Amino acid sequence: MSSATPPSLRRGLSILGTGIRQQPRWFALAVLGSALYGVMTVATAWAIGKVTREVVSPAIQAGEVTAGQLWSAGLLLGGVTLLNVLGVIVRRISAGVTFFNLSAMYRRRVTRQYLRLPLSWHHRHPSGQLLSNANADVEASWEVFNPLPMAVGVLVMLAVGIVQMFAVDSVLAVIGLLVFPALFLANLAFQRRMSPRVTLAQQLRAEVSEVAHESLEAGLVVKAMGREEQEATRFTHVTHRLRDANIEVGRTRGTFDPVIEAIPTLGTLAVLGFGTARVASGAIGAAEVVQIAYLFSILAFPVRALGWVLSELPRTVVGIDRVNRVLQAEGQMPYGDGDLPRDGAAGVRATGISYGYDVSRDDARVDKDEPAVREVTLTLPAGGTTALVGPTGSGKSTLTSLVLRLVDPDTGVVALDGIDLREVTRGGIPEVGALVAQQTFMFDDSVRGNVTLGAPYDDAQVREALRVAQADEFVAALPEGVETRVGERGASLSGGQRQRIALARAVIREPRLLVLDDATSAVDPSVEQAILAGLRTGRSGTTVLVVAYRMATIRLADDVVYLDHGRVVDHGTHDELMARCTGYRRLVTAYAREAEERAAVAADEESASLVDAGEQR
Repeated sequence: MSSATPPSLRRGLSILGTGIRQQPRWFALAVLGSALYGVMTVATAWAIGKVTREVVSPAIQAGEVTAGQLWSAGLLLGGVTLLNVLGVIVRRISAGVTFFNLSAMYRRRVTRQYLRLPLSWHHRHPSGQLLSNANADVEASWEVFNPLPMAVGVLVMLAVGIVQMFAVDSVLAVIGLLVFPALFLANLAFQRRMSPRVTLAQQLRAEVSEVAHESLEAGLVVKAMGREEQEATRFTHVTHRLRDANIEVGRTRGTFDPVIEAIPTLGTLAVLGFGTARVASGAIGAAEVVQIAYLFSILAFPVRALGWVLSELPRTVVGIDRVNRVLQAEGQMPYGDGDLPRDGAAGVRATGISYGYDVSRDDARVDKDEPAVREVTLTLPAGGTTALVGPTGSGKSTLTSLVLRLVDPDTGVVALDGIDLREVTRGGIPEVGALVAQQTFMFDDSVRGNVTLGAPYDDAQVREALRVAQADEFVAALPEGVETRVGERGASLSGGQRQRIALARAVIREPRLLVLDDATSAVDPSVEQAILAGLRTGRSGTTVLVVAYRMATIRLADDVVYLDHGRVVDHGTHDELMARCTGYRRLVTAYAREAEERAAVAADEESASLVDAGEQR
C-alpha cells in the first residue's frame, strides 16, 4: 500500500471529477483564465530578459537611455501585465461561480432529500446535524474548486516555463529543476500531516453547529431552568476542542510553509551562484541569468498551488461523505396512484395498527423502541367528532400522525374512505387532511402569510378562517391587521393566539379530515368552546379527530376513545365511559381540576396581549 495513491487522494480526485462534470463550462473558463495568467507570468520573465538585453545593458554601456527604449520597454511589460491581470480576473470570477453553483446545487439536493425522507428518519437525526450537512459540509465539499482552476491552469505555466529555461541555458535549467523533487516531497509530507487534522476540524465544526442549534432551540428551557452556566460550559467544551484542532492545523501549516517557501529561494541562490560562474566563463550573458533566476522563482508557485489543492482534499472527502450520508439515506415512504375523493367528510378506519419510534441513529441498523401504539383498531365516522383521551405517553399524538400518514404503521392498515393510505398518490393526503399540533410553528411573516402559506386565498376566505378559529378579533386589533408580521416563531403573539392562527391555517383549506392534537390547550375554555362548536355545526363536510383534555371539549364529541399504554381501552360517549371506565373517570376528573388552573393563566395572558395590541394601535 505504500506505493499506492492514498485513499483520501483517490477519493478526492474522484470528487473533483464529479464537480468538473457538473460545471464544465465555468470550470473550463476558469482554467483558461488561469492558463492565460500562467503563460503571461512566464512571458514576464521573457520580457524582463528582453528588456535587460535590449534596453538595460545597452543603456549601461552607453551611459544613457533614449525615450524610444523606455517606450518599448514600458509597452512590452505593460501589455504582458495587462493580459496577466485579465487572466486573474477571469480565473477568480469563474472559479467562484463554479464553487457557488456546486454549493447551491448540493444544498438544494440535501434540502429536497430532507423533505422526501419520512419523519421516522428525522427522528434519528438532530436538527443541528442536518443544518451542518446543508451548510458547512456542502461548503467543505466544494471549497477545493477555488484553488483548483489555478492549480490546473498553472501546469501550463510550469510546462512553458521549463521549456523556456532549457531554451535559455540547459545547464542552469537542470540545476534549477533539482529543487522541484524537494518541493514535491515537502508538499506530499504536508498533505499527509494535514489530512487527519483537517478531517478532525471539519467533524468538530459539525459538532459545534449541533450544540449551538440545540442550545438556541432550547433557549426557553435554558432560561426557565437557570441552566445558562451549564449550557455555556457544554458549548465551551466543544468549541475548545474545535479551537485546539484549528490550532493544530495552523501549527502544521506554520511548520511546513517556511520550509516550502525556503526551497525555491535556495534554488534561486544556487542558480545565481552557478550562473555567475557561467557568465564569468563567457558561456552566457547576464540577461540569461536574470531570466532563468526569475523563471525559477515564479515556477515554484505552481507546485505550491498543487499543494493548496492537496491540503483541501481531506476536507472535501469528509464534507462529501457527510453530505452523501443524507443523499443516500433510505426510508422514503412509498406512494401509489390512488386518488381520494375531494368532497364530503372523510371516513377513517385503522385496523390493528402498531408503531414504535426509531431509537438508533445508525441508518444501516434501525432499532425500534417499545411500540407507542399497539394493535389499535379505530373507526372515525364521516362527519363526526371523535375525542382521543388518555394519560401522557398513551400514544395519542402517535395515533394522530398515523391517521394522516406522517409515519407508516409497523403493522396494520390505515384507510381513508376505504383506500389504504399507502396506495394514495404523493400529496393526496395533505389535500384532504390537516393537522393542528399543540406546538404550533409560526413563520416570520404576516398573519395572512401564516394562514395562507402562499396559497391563493382571497380576503374573504382569510377572514372566514380567522372567524371560525376565533382569531378575527385579536387580529383586527393588531397594528396592521392581517398584514402584521408576527416575528420569528410568532414571538409577538401569545400561545393561544398562535394556536388560533394555526387552526385558521388548517380551516381555510376546508379539509375533509381535521386532526387537532391538543391544538386549543393555550386558549381559555370559552374560546375553545366557540371554536369547537363552530367546527361541529358549520363544517358538516369535515371529520374531526381531537386530542382532548377538558371536560367541556370531550362532551362535544360524538365518540370518545380512551387510550392507555398504546391500546384502546374503551370507547363510547363521555357519559358511558364515566359510568363504566374507572381509569377514564379518574383521568378526566383530574384534567378538570388542572384545566381550571390553566384557564386562569390563559385568560390573563390573552387579556395582557390584547391590551398590548391596543396600545400599539
